[in-house]
Amino acid sequence: MQVTVLKSKIMRAKVTGSELYYEGSLTLDPELIQAASIEPHEQVQVVNLNNGERLVTYVIEGEEPGNGEVVLNGPAARRGYVGDQVIIITYAGMSPEEARIHLPIVVQVDEQNQPLED
Repeated sequence: MQVTVLKSKIMRAKVTGSELYYEGSLTLDPELIQAASIEPHEQVQVVNLNNGERLVTYVIEGEEPGNGEVVLNGPAARRGYVGDQVIIITYAGMSPEEARIHLPIVVQVDEQNQPLED
């Protein structure tokens, strides 16, 4: 049996853009992707703290590391506005034994979506 557990999350990132007429996805700064151990095209859940919306999509790697990019694309663009705070969550399937010792990655960010040091 496998259970689904929190793999990683990026806390309170600010949406920096939206592109309605783009295929559905979430564009993220490569530094955020690395900090949260997210793979390009990996499924994520995005929770909008400003309006309560929740959506499932996948990650596209942004082109410029360090720019703090968090862009809602395609239909996801209707779920939030620039400046909204979101939590970006990944999950993983593991055995109950693995889950008991697993420690999820939690990435806190500053006002410019730059990862904070622990």
